[in-house]
Amino acid sequence: MSTFANIQDLLTYLLEPWLMIGFSISYIPSTITGLISSGSYGKIFSPSAFSEELFGNVWVTMGPQAKTGAEPVVVPLLQGKVSGGKVHDHVISTPIHGTVLEVGAGSGMWADVLARIHGNASSGTGEKKGLRSRKGESENGKGGITKIYGIEPNPISAATLRRRVKEVGLGDVYEVVPVGIEDVSNPSAWQGRIEPESVDCIVGIRCMCSISDPKENIQHLYRLLKPGGTWYVFEHVKTTRASPIMPLYQRFVNCVWPFFMGSCRICRPTDQTLRDVGVWKKFDLAALPDEPPYAVLPHIIGVLTK
Repeated sequence: MSTFANIQDLLTYLLEPWLMIGFSISYIPSTITGLISSGSYGKIFSPSAFSEELFGNVWVTMGPQAKTGAEPVVVPLLQGKVSGGKVHDHVISTPIHGTVLEVGAGSGMWADVLARIHGNASSGTGEKKGLRSRKGESENGKGGITKIYGIEPNPISAATLRRRVKEVGLGDVYEVVPVGIEDVSNPSAWQGRIEPESVDCIVGIRCMCSISDPKENIQHLYRLLKPGGTWYVFEHVKTTRASPIMPLYQRFVNCVWPFFMGSCRICRPTDQTLRDVGVWKKFDLAALPDEPPYAVLPHIIGVLTK
């Protein structure tokens, strides 16, 4: 690659977060207008409430774009085809199965992917079709998805999520959990309870950057996972792959990023928090190989086995 191309590539990654912030800023006038029309004047003067409303409007457009970019790695991840940060053409780890907990389900952005995987396992499509057709077994012999809990405390998103799971055919499998992670095992907080060590798989896709008290909540999720259970991870994290300049730059961006991006924090060491949360039988978590050291929003991907 030429020097000019290298510089161009560097600038693209350095400017990426500012372009996203600029996109969010462009939605401020319509967000204010919408709040005035609905009579929600108080949210205009509350930074946290306005930030949440703004990001909700932004994500209507940005969410599908983000999903399109992530789908080529997220789908293989859930199929058990990712290891060492790379996508493989065959199953090398445990595909998603059994009782699944989707963290930060939002309005159901990944519901269609889960429905597709669930449908394929149930109908026995794909490799080893004959072996799986009777019981909907996945490619490693595990049963297919039997239950999905989707954690989404935002009441507006939770309502949209309920509609979405019905649209994609998961109405009898997917249960919306309308509380935060800390309350999923508390029957007084919602009409249900997720017992410790009752979950076969946890799915976390770009959500740990926004949750409150990440260490405490990751510990709670770890307790919900069965021994031998699987945690599928795709997150952006604190950068550690370049000179001290990049971490400083990332922290500088993070000064304004959370307000425009729905309380997202781009400097969280989620990979280290996951490693330290407890004992893992297998910890296969790595950076995406095609992301350069100067990426301001570097990602990790992998499968953790308790």
